[in-house]
Amino acid sequence: MPVARSLRSRGTMNENDENGPSTRLTRAKAASLSAGDGANAAVKKPLQTKKAATSTATAGTTRRRAALGDVSNVNKGETEAKETKKAAGAKVGLTSKATTQAGGVQKLTRQNTTRIGSNPKESTKKPSIEAKRPASGGKRAASEKSLQEKKALQAEEPPRKKVEVERKAAEKKTVTEAKENVEAPAEPKTSEKPVEDDLVEDLDTEDLDDPLMVAEYVVEIFEYMKDLELETLPNPHYIDHQPDLEWKMRGILVDWLIEVHTRFRLLPETLFLAVNIIDRFLSAEVVALDRLQLVGVAAMFIASKYEEVLSPHVANFSHVADETFTDKEILDAERHILATLEYNMSYPNPMNFLRRISKADNYDIQTRTLGKYLMEISLLDHRFMAYRQSHVASAAMYLARLILERGAWDATLAYYAGYDEKQIGPVFRLMIDYLHRPVSHEAFFKKYASKKFLKASILTRQWAKKYHQEYIESALSEPYNYIKDHE
Repeated sequence: MPVARSLRSRGTMNENDENGPSTRLTRAKAASLSAGDGANAAVKKPLQTKKAATSTATAGTTRRRAALGDVSNVNKGETEAKETKKAAGAKVGLTSKATTQAGGVQKLTRQNTTRIGSNPKESTKKPSIEAKRPASGGKRAASEKSLQEKKALQAEEPPRKKVEVERKAAEKKTVTEAKENVEAPAEPKTSEKPVEDDLVEDLDTEDLDDPLMVAEYVVEIFEYMKDLELETLPNPHYIDHQPDLEWKMRGILVDWLIEVHTRFRLLPETLFLAVNIIDRFLSAEVVALDRLQLVGVAAMFIASKYEEVLSPHVANFSHVADETFTDKEILDAERHILATLEYNMSYPNPMNFLRRISKADNYDIQTRTLGKYLMEISLLDHRFMAYRQSHVASAAMYLARLILERGAWDATLAYYAGYDEKQIGPVFRLMIDYLHRPVSHEAFFKKYASKKFLKASILTRQWAKKYHQEYIESALSEPYNYIKDHE
């Protein structure tokens, strides 16, 4: 009879209750006592009825898990949750999958899984409700709506970006075309003959990505330099008010400065600036013959300070002058020259114009080397003093290309040089005339007779002897007409 009482009280007893009695009758013992069929039947019966017993026991007291998970009942209800998930997944899985496919990407949250798996009765009643939730509203409907809007925006973005890119490309094209229209007539400003824009190649556009080439305002830079040329031109007749000096003495001084310049390995810009300082100072001041070398040394000292990264010390210039002048005398001469010139060192160097023309010549190294030699002729021969530095650079490149047979002086070269063949003629003939004469400046000839400079002095003189009569048929009359016509 005690067995019967235990069986009657089993329905009300909670197996998971920790406060219950410690001694209890298990199902196996009860089955073995009530059933008398055998050992196998007693063992199989509780295994078959365990699911139903546990489901009915937990149905009355369902324990909902928290959204982030309840750690306290993981071990206790682990088997029950697995079984109920399998049972619920057989019916609800297809409907939930269909709803997620209809509304976009929907993830089954942890709260939803515990809600379905915790109570099998609720899981069988709620599939229709869960299927209707995406359409009814709420958080899931809002998330689906936001996903659909995002997809619509993504679908519309590519054509909008494409239109934006095409619009920017069209604006850039119009800006470049307007810039070319502005730049084309701006180059031949002073005395240059306008060149047809259709025949000129735009060589500055390819340098837009290089900040060192300043392609955006290179035209304005050279226009400004051409304006400075007239300001820094010396008086081509200053020897008339120099009682102790002659043009020959000036040539000897410049030839010696070329030797000093080569010994110190200075930049070409330093030599051109030094000679310009000498001529401008002699145009303003009367100098005695015994102080002419001091003017040359001080001018080279000033130019090296202006152009070089590391200029030679004043003692070095005193040494190359055979200690004829002390350091103090050179420094005093430097201050006097700068005060006379009003500290104006804004000299448009012909090397800059040579590089500009060499760009149109595809930077040919042989043409440029010969051009440097022909440009330095203008330092020694006083007849070039009346011409602009840009004019001298253009004539040097023209003659160098003629000697090396590089082709005709086309529209692109004329545009970047600023002078056509007719305008180059007077300076071009002066260069040929100098090359045809005997060598009068030994240091200059020796400098460019080396392999480093492609033996330019020898090559050009051989060519001048051969073609002198062909290019100098017209007499060299009135070499200063150019500057008089454009003052």
